[in-house]
Amino acid sequence: METATILNYLKNCPICKTISKEAAEELIQGEKYKITHYKKGEQIARQGSPCKHLYLLITGEVTTEMVTENGGLFTIETIKAVNPLAPAFLFAEKNTFPVNVITLTDSTVLTITKETVVNLFQKDARFLQSFITYNSDKTQFITNKLQTVTFRTIRGKLANYLLELLMEYHTISPTLNTFYTDRNQTELAKLFGVSRPALARILSEFQQEGIIKSERNKVTILNKNALRELLNDSVRA
Repeated sequence: METATILNYLKNCPICKTISKEAAEELIQGEKYKITHYKKGEQIARQGSPCKHLYLLITGEVTTEMVTENGGLFTIETIKAVNPLAPAFLFAEKNTFPVNVITLTDSTVLTITKETVVNLFQKDARFLQSFITYNSDKTQFITNKLQTVTFRTIRGKLANYLLELLMEYHTISPTLNTFYTDRNQTELAKLFGVSRPALARILSEFQQEGIIKSERNKVTILNKNALRELLNDSVRA
């Protein structure tokens, strides 16, 4: 891959977009970096494997999954290029991947040595700031994500998911109560760690109770207060 192409990808990466062209070029000199291509369905990293480089997804899309104590899979998030993969764990005392990283499409990953990243921290304060900001935002995201686990019923998990989506759409239009979900039932069941039939049953119950109206991935919230009450009931369960 040509240097100019790699530099263009780096400009679109949230932790690299503030650095100068000279600093970006320093990241990809000599043996400081490596480009690896992956086919759809391949594993980029395994939960518990060493994280000794900064991994940047420069093309494609991946999913991150965590193996639970009972052997099931808990989906954390979907990541699209251009974005880093688990950057905070590069500097952890136990620097291992906390999740499995699996490609959803053909993907390309740029890996940069830890030493190169540290050197650039010392030379470019903007890069250090971007790195810290990104990881702080990611920590906040993970915290919100794990909050879903605290809801002990499928009804509570689904209510939380719908209310979060509604809040996102309300940033566009405060009166908007109809929106499109970003996952199908199979993906949502995997996200919640439940079976698809069990989730489908709860969706049907929500409609019968007049809480929502659902047509495939189009959802209209009919009773927001009922969803909020379900959250309280789920936490107390």
